Amino acid sequence: MTPVGSVRIDIWLWRARFARTRSLAAELVERGAVRLTHRGKQTRLDKPSRVVHPGDEIVFARDGRVTVVRVEALGERRGPPAEARALYIPLGDDPG
Repeated sequence: MTPVGSVRIDIWLWRARFARTRSLAAELVERGAVRLTHRGKQTRLDKPSRVVHPGDEIVFARDGRVTVVRVEALGERRGPPAEARALYIPLGDDPG
């Protein structure tokens, strides 16, 4: 059961449009490509069932680039791109 005020990382990555499908989001997590900072502690996520909360920071590698975002909202659905962008604030990308 997911705690109130949180959502599974695979669902959040899918809703925020960082992955085309939920299964691709789950694979990204299972590969160890996602790190979560929650209350100042960074953890490499290994299971798609791990949860994220508003205020958490997520770092992940996608398309050869490192993406860093802060979770602003959890979302209710996978909506249009403008709705997805409201779920996070970009904190910086690897210039490489």
